[in-house]
Amino acid sequence: MFSLFLQDAWKVLLYSLLLGAGLPVVYALGVRSLGLASGSREVEGGAGERHRLGVALATMCFVVVLAGVAVGLLYILAAGQGKMLSFEHVYPTMVPKS
Repeated sequence: MFSLFLQDAWKVLLYSLLLGAGLPVVYALGVRSLGLASGSREVEGGAGERHRLGVALATMCFVVVLAGVAVGLLYILAAGQGKMLSFEHVYPTMVPKS
């Protein structure tokens, strides 16, 4: 009985770390890399040039955060309609509960 509790407690801890703290950390990394990318090299007579790597990393971080939010909202929507999410394909789809 206690082993079942520990098994479920580890799942809750893992999901809370990934979704509860993981997405804000990825967002913060995106903001930080976007800040590092802006205006570090001065060009004559104008604003600084952006580092492409920082912009690409920030874009990737923001896409991961948006995808996590979209999957979370889709999960809530599916549960409200009495369905469940299926990851049978590359993208999540709502399927009837079996």
